[in-house]
Amino acid sequence: MYPKGEWNWLKGGIALAAVAVAAFLLVKPIGVSTQFAVVDTMIWEIIDPEIVQVREENGHKVYSSPNAYINKSQASYARAADNPINYGLIFVLSIIGGVVLSVLTGGPKPNREERKVPEGFQRYFGYNPALRYTLAFIGGVLTLYGARLAGGCTSGHMISGISQTAVSSLLFAAGVFATAIPLAIWLYRQRGGNQ
Repeated sequence: MYPKGEWNWLKGGIALAAVAVAAFLLVKPIGVSTQFAVVDTMIWEIIDPEIVQVREENGHKVYSSPNAYINKSQASYARAADNPINYGLIFVLSIIGGVVLSVLTGGPKPNREERKVPEGFQRYFGYNPALRYTLAFIGGVLTLYGARLAGGCTSGHMISGISQTAVSSLLFAAGVFATAIPLAIWLYRQRGGNQ
C-alpha cells in the first residue's frame, strides 16, 4: 500500500507525538512560523539597526522595537533576532536536516521530472513547471501570512496548541479545515479529479 521507505499514518503520528512530547519536556512547544518573523527582523536590522533596541536595566538586557509587531510579547522577536542561535532556528534547521536524512537513508527519491512537477499536480494541471512554481510560491506566501495573522502555524496551533487545549488553536484548526476542504473539493472537481 505504501511505497518502500514511506511510513504509514500510524507510524508518522507516533513519531510526531514523540517529538512533540520531547519538545514539551525538554524545551518548549513546537512552532515554526515564528522563526520567519525572527529572520525577517534580522534582515531588517541589517538595513535599519534601530529596529531592535537594547538597553541595560538592573544588569539585564531589555529589548524593544519601534515596530509594534516586533515589539509584541515583551519584544520576543527583537530578543530572538539579537540572539539568532536559539531553539527556533535550530528547530527549523533540524527540519531541513531531517529531510536530507530521509533522502540519504532510503526515503522517497522522486526523479528530476517529478521534483519539478509532482505526479499529483500533473494529473490535474498537466506538466507545467512555471505554473507549479508560481502556485507553490503564492500558496507559501498566503500560508505564511495567514499563520502570522493567526499567531501560529499548523505546528504551533494544531500540534502544540490543540494538545494544550488552547481555544485559539481549536478555532485555527476549524478555520483551516472549513476553508481547505471545500476549496480542494471545488478546485480538483473542476479539473476532473475523482479523489
